[in-house]
Amino acid sequence: MNLHALRLFHAVAEAGSVTRAAERLRISQPAVTSQIRKLEAELDLRLLEADGRGVRLTEAGRLLAERAMRLFSLEADIERMLAEYREGKSGSVRIAATYLPANHLLPGPLASFRAGRGEVELSLTTVNSRAAFDMLLRCEADFAVVGGGRPAPAGLDCTPLIEDEMLFAATSGHPLAGRSVPLAEVVRHPFVLREEGSSTREKLLACCRTLNAGLPRVGLTASGPYETLRAVKAGCGIAFVSALEVRDELARGELTVIHVPDAHAVNPIALYTRQGEPLSPAARLCLDHILAAFR
Repeated sequence: MNLHALRLFHAVAEAGSVTRAAERLRISQPAVTSQIRKLEAELDLRLLEADGRGVRLTEAGRLLAERAMRLFSLEADIERMLAEYREGKSGSVRIAATYLPANHLLPGPLASFRAGRGEVELSLTTVNSRAAFDMLLRCEADFAVVGGGRPAPAGLDCTPLIEDEMLFAATSGHPLAGRSVPLAEVVRHPFVLREEGSSTREKLLACCRTLNAGLPRVGLTASGPYETLRAVKAGCGIAFVSALEVRDELARGELTVIHVPDAHAVNPIALYTRQGEPLSPAARLCLDHILAAFR
Protein backbone atom coordinates (compact mmCIF):
# COMPACT_ATOMS: atom_id res chain seq x y z
CA MET A 1 0.00 0.00 0.00
CA ASN A 2 1.24 3.46 -0.89
CA LEU A 3 1.70 5.10 2.53
CA HIS A 4 2.01 8.58 1.06
CA ALA A 5 -1.38 8.20 -0.59
CA LEU A 6 -2.78 6.74 2.63
CA ARG A 7 -1.51 9.77 4.54
CA LEU A 8 -3.30 12.10 2.11
CA PHE A 9 -6.49 10.05 2.42
CA HIS A 10 -6.21 10.27 6.21
CA ALA A 11 -5.90 14.07 5.95
CA VAL A 12 -9.01 14.25 3.74
CA ALA A 13 -10.97 11.99 6.09
CA GLU A 14 -10.09 14.24 9.04
CA ALA A 15 -10.80 17.49 7.18
CA GLY A 16 -13.97 16.25 5.46
CA SER A 17 -12.86 18.03 2.30
CA VAL A 18 -10.17 17.60 -0.31
CA THR A 19 -9.75 21.38 -0.50
CA ARG A 20 -9.26 21.85 3.27
CA ALA A 21 -6.88 18.87 3.42
CA ALA A 22 -4.82 20.32 0.55
CA GLU A 23 -4.65 23.69 2.32
CA ARG A 24 -3.49 22.07 5.57
CA LEU A 25 -0.89 20.00 3.74
CA ARG A 26 0.13 22.97 1.56
CA ILE A 27 -0.09 21.01 -1.66
CA SER A 28 -2.44 21.40 -4.63
CA GLN A 29 -5.95 19.97 -4.61
CA PRO A 30 -5.39 18.08 -7.91
CA ALA A 31 -2.31 16.40 -6.40
CA VAL A 32 -4.38 15.15 -3.43
CA THR A 33 -7.18 13.97 -5.69
CA SER A 34 -4.74 12.17 -7.98
CA GLN A 35 -3.08 10.29 -5.11
CA ILE A 36 -6.39 9.18 -3.63
CA ARG A 37 -7.60 7.93 -7.01
CA LYS A 38 -4.38 5.91 -7.31
CA LEU A 39 -5.00 4.47 -3.84
CA GLU A 40 -8.55 3.50 -4.81
CA ALA A 41 -7.22 1.84 -7.95
CA GLU A 42 -4.60 -0.02 -5.94
CA LEU A 43 -7.17 -1.27 -3.44
CA ASP A 44 -9.89 -1.73 -6.06
CA LEU A 45 -12.30 0.05 -3.70
CA ARG A 46 -14.15 3.35 -3.69
CA LEU A 47 -13.10 5.35 -0.64
CA LEU A 48 -14.72 8.76 -1.14
CA GLU A 49 -17.98 10.03 -2.59
CA ALA A 50 -18.98 13.56 -3.48
CA ASP A 51 -21.18 15.21 -0.88
CA GLY A 52 -22.16 18.75 -1.85
CA ARG A 53 -19.05 20.87 -1.71
CA GLY A 54 -17.17 18.23 0.26
CA VAL A 55 -16.75 14.50 0.29
CA ARG A 56 -17.97 11.69 2.51
CA LEU A 57 -16.42 8.34 3.25
CA THR A 58 -17.79 5.16 1.81
CA GLU A 59 -18.09 2.15 4.09
CA ALA A 60 -14.67 0.95 2.88
CA GLY A 61 -13.39 4.48 3.40
CA ARG A 62 -14.64 4.54 7.02
CA LEU A 63 -12.96 1.20 7.77
CA LEU A 64 -9.71 2.38 6.24
CA ALA A 65 -9.89 5.80 7.93
CA GLU A 66 -10.27 4.20 11.39
CA ARG A 67 -7.18 2.09 10.90
CA ALA A 68 -5.24 4.91 9.25
CA MET A 69 -5.95 7.08 12.28
CA ARG A 70 -4.53 4.39 14.57
CA LEU A 71 -1.52 3.90 12.28
CA PHE A 72 -0.58 7.57 12.12
CA SER A 73 -1.30 8.04 15.82
CA LEU A 74 1.17 5.22 16.49
CA GLU A 75 3.65 6.87 14.13
CA ALA A 76 3.37 10.15 16.07
CA ASP A 77 3.81 8.26 19.35
CA ILE A 78 6.95 6.57 17.99
CA GLU A 79 8.33 9.93 16.89
CA ARG A 80 7.67 11.42 20.35
CA MET A 81 9.26 8.43 22.03
CA LEU A 82 12.40 8.62 19.89
CA ALA A 83 12.64 12.39 20.34
CA GLU A 84 12.52 11.97 24.13
CA TYR A 85 15.16 9.24 23.92
CA ARG A 86 17.44 11.42 21.76
CA GLU A 87 17.04 14.29 24.22
CA GLY A 88 17.87 12.02 27.17
CA LYS A 89 14.40 12.35 28.68
CA SER A 90 13.81 8.58 28.59
CA GLY A 91 15.87 5.42 28.58
CA SER A 92 17.94 3.81 31.31
CA VAL A 93 21.20 4.62 33.10
CA ARG A 94 23.06 1.81 34.88
CA ILE A 95 25.81 2.83 37.30
CA ALA A 96 28.20 0.59 39.21
CA ALA A 97 29.91 2.22 42.19
CA THR A 98 31.98 1.35 45.20
CA TYR A 99 30.58 2.00 48.68
CA LEU A 100 31.91 5.50 49.27
CA PRO A 101 30.69 7.21 46.08
CA ALA A 102 27.47 5.18 46.07
CA ASN A 103 26.56 6.34 49.58
CA HIS A 104 28.23 9.72 50.00
CA LEU A 105 28.96 11.18 46.58
CA LEU A 106 26.35 10.21 43.98
CA PRO A 107 22.91 10.53 45.65
CA GLY A 108 22.83 14.34 45.40
CA PRO A 109 23.85 14.63 41.73
CA LEU A 110 21.58 11.73 40.77
CA ALA A 111 18.60 13.37 42.51
CA SER A 112 19.16 16.68 40.70
CA PHE A 113 19.70 14.88 37.37
CA ARG A 114 16.42 13.01 37.75
CA ALA A 115 14.43 16.21 38.30
CA GLY A 116 12.43 16.75 35.11
CA ARG A 117 13.47 13.36 33.73
CA GLY A 118 10.81 11.16 35.29
CA GLU A 119 10.95 8.67 32.42
CA VAL A 120 14.65 7.91 32.88
CA GLU A 121 15.27 4.70 34.83
CA LEU A 122 18.30 5.04 37.13
CA SER A 123 20.04 1.98 38.54
CA LEU A 124 22.87 2.23 41.09
CA THR A 125 24.63 -1.00 42.08
CA THR A 126 27.07 -0.94 45.02
CA VAL A 127 29.98 -3.36 44.57
CA ASN A 128 33.72 -3.51 45.19
CA SER A 129 36.10 -2.01 42.65
CA ARG A 130 36.87 -5.30 40.89
CA ALA A 131 33.17 -6.09 40.45
CA ALA A 132 32.51 -2.53 39.22
CA PHE A 133 35.15 -2.90 36.52
CA ASP A 134 33.81 -6.34 35.59
CA MET A 135 30.25 -4.98 35.26
CA LEU A 136 31.53 -2.24 33.00
CA LEU A 137 33.55 -4.59 30.80
CA ARG A 138 30.58 -7.00 30.53
CA CYS A 139 28.33 -4.08 29.47
CA GLU A 140 26.20 -4.53 32.61
CA ALA A 141 26.81 -0.88 33.54
CA ASP A 142 27.02 2.27 31.44
CA PHE A 143 29.76 3.74 33.62
CA ALA A 144 31.35 3.15 37.02
CA VAL A 145 32.40 5.42 39.88
CA VAL A 146 35.19 3.80 41.86
CA GLY A 147 37.23 4.92 44.86
CA GLY A 148 40.59 3.69 46.07
CA GLY A 149 42.79 4.66 43.16
CA ARG A 150 43.11 1.16 41.76
CA PRO A 151 44.45 1.00 38.18
CA ALA A 152 41.70 0.39 35.63
CA PRO A 153 41.79 -2.73 33.46
CA ALA A 154 42.63 -2.40 29.78
CA GLY A 155 39.73 -1.13 27.70
CA LEU A 156 38.50 1.46 30.21
CA ASP A 157 38.96 5.24 30.28
CA CYS A 158 39.35 7.04 33.61
CA THR A 159 38.19 10.56 34.49
CA PRO A 160 39.20 11.78 37.99
CA LEU A 161 36.41 13.27 40.12
CA ILE A 162 37.88 14.16 43.52
CA GLU A 163 40.69 13.24 45.89
CA ASP A 164 39.21 12.74 49.34
CA GLU A 165 41.53 13.17 52.31
CA MET A 166 42.20 10.15 54.51
CA LEU A 167 41.76 10.70 58.26
CA PHE A 168 42.48 8.93 61.53
CA ALA A 169 39.18 8.87 63.43
CA ALA A 170 38.33 7.78 66.97
CA THR A 171 35.80 8.48 69.68
CA SER A 172 36.03 11.78 71.53
CA GLY A 173 37.09 9.85 74.64
CA HIS A 174 40.14 8.32 72.99
CA PRO A 175 43.44 9.42 74.61
CA LEU A 176 44.71 10.77 71.26
CA ALA A 177 41.45 12.51 70.25
CA GLY A 178 42.07 15.98 68.87
CA ARG A 179 45.82 15.75 69.41
CA SER A 180 48.59 16.09 66.84
CA VAL A 181 50.86 13.05 67.10
CA PRO A 182 53.28 11.18 64.82
CA LEU A 183 52.18 7.97 63.13
CA ALA A 184 54.67 5.90 65.13
CA GLU A 185 52.74 6.80 68.29
CA VAL A 186 49.29 6.33 66.73
CA VAL A 187 49.99 2.75 65.59
CA ARG A 188 50.72 1.70 69.17
CA HIS A 189 47.00 2.01 69.86
CA PRO A 190 44.44 -0.56 68.70
CA PHE A 191 43.02 -0.10 65.20
CA VAL A 192 39.81 -1.18 63.54
CA LEU A 193 41.28 -2.40 60.25
CA ARG A 194 39.49 -3.20 57.04
CA GLU A 195 39.78 -6.70 55.59
CA GLU A 196 42.84 -7.78 53.63
CA GLY A 197 42.73 -6.53 50.05
CA SER A 198 40.93 -3.32 51.03
CA SER A 199 42.47 -0.22 49.44
CA THR A 200 42.03 1.62 52.75
CA ARG A 201 44.05 -1.02 54.61
CA GLU A 202 46.71 -0.98 51.89
CA LYS A 203 47.03 2.82 52.10
CA LEU A 204 47.51 2.66 55.89
CA LEU A 205 50.14 -0.07 55.66
CA ALA A 206 51.93 1.85 52.90
CA CYS A 207 52.12 4.94 55.16
CA CYS A 208 53.49 2.79 57.98
CA ARG A 209 56.19 1.30 55.74
CA THR A 210 57.16 4.66 54.24
CA LEU A 211 57.59 6.25 57.68
CA ASN A 212 59.07 3.14 59.35
CA ALA A 213 56.36 3.52 61.95
CA GLY A 214 55.77 -0.19 62.50
CA LEU A 215 52.52 -2.02 61.91
CA PRO A 216 49.29 -0.89 63.60
CA ARG A 217 47.92 -2.92 66.48
CA VAL A 218 44.84 -4.82 65.34
CA GLY A 219 41.95 -4.38 67.74
CA LEU A 220 39.34 -5.62 65.27
CA THR A 221 39.09 -6.46 61.58
CA ALA A 222 35.89 -5.26 59.88
CA SER A 223 34.61 -6.33 56.47
CA GLY A 224 33.08 -3.03 55.33
CA PRO A 225 32.90 0.74 55.92
CA TYR A 226 29.63 0.56 57.87
CA GLU A 227 30.95 -2.15 60.17
CA THR A 228 34.20 -0.21 60.63
CA LEU A 229 32.48 2.96 61.80
CA ARG A 230 30.15 1.05 64.12
CA ALA A 231 33.17 -0.60 65.73
CA VAL A 232 35.03 2.70 66.11
CA LYS A 233 32.00 4.39 67.70
CA ALA A 234 31.76 1.45 70.10
CA GLY A 235 35.34 2.14 71.22
CA CYS A 236 37.11 -0.77 69.49
CA GLY A 237 39.94 1.41 68.18
CA ILE A 238 41.11 3.96 65.62
CA ALA A 239 40.06 3.84 61.98
CA PHE A 240 41.89 5.13 58.93
CA VAL A 241 39.01 6.37 56.79
CA SER A 242 38.06 8.63 53.92
CA ALA A 243 36.83 12.03 55.09
CA LEU A 244 33.53 11.57 53.26
CA GLU A 245 32.82 8.41 55.24
CA VAL A 246 32.93 10.20 58.60
CA ARG A 247 31.61 13.62 57.57
CA ASP A 248 28.28 13.15 59.36
CA GLU A 249 29.79 11.48 62.44
CA LEU A 250 32.29 14.35 62.83
CA ALA A 251 29.54 16.93 62.43
CA ARG A 252 27.45 15.23 65.13
CA GLY A 253 30.44 14.88 67.48
CA GLU A 254 30.22 11.08 67.47
CA LEU A 255 33.82 10.85 66.26
CA THR A 256 36.82 13.12 66.29
CA VAL A 257 40.03 13.38 64.28
CA ILE A 258 43.52 12.45 65.42
CA HIS A 259 45.91 14.73 63.54
CA VAL A 260 48.91 12.88 62.10
CA PRO A 261 51.05 15.46 60.25
CA ASP A 262 53.62 13.00 58.91
CA ALA A 263 51.03 10.66 57.32
CA HIS A 264 49.23 12.15 54.34
CA ALA A 265 47.10 10.07 52.00
CA VAL A 266 44.13 10.65 49.75
CA ASN A 267 41.38 8.46 48.38
CA PRO A 268 41.06 9.18 44.64
CA ILE A 269 37.55 8.72 43.25
CA ALA A 270 37.18 8.47 39.49
CA LEU A 271 34.60 7.78 36.81
CA TYR A 272 35.25 4.97 34.31
CA THR A 273 33.78 4.28 30.86
CA ARG A 274 34.44 1.79 28.09
CA GLN A 275 36.95 3.06 25.55
CA GLY A 276 35.59 4.08 22.18
CA GLU A 277 31.98 3.21 22.98
CA PRO A 278 29.33 5.95 22.86
CA LEU A 279 26.83 6.18 25.69
CA SER A 280 23.08 6.38 25.27
CA PRO A 281 21.77 9.98 25.37
CA ALA A 282 20.44 9.62 28.94
CA ALA A 283 23.66 8.00 30.18
CA ARG A 284 25.75 10.70 28.48
CA LEU A 285 23.71 13.47 30.11
CA CYS A 286 23.88 11.74 33.50
CA LEU A 287 27.65 11.32 33.25
CA ASP A 288 28.11 14.96 32.24
CA HIS A 289 25.86 16.05 35.12
CA ILE A 290 28.01 14.12 37.61
CA LEU A 291 31.24 15.54 36.16
CA ALA A 292 29.84 19.08 36.34
CA ALA A 293 28.91 18.57 39.99
CA PHE A 294 32.57 18.03 40.93
CA ARG A 295 34.32 20.52 38.68
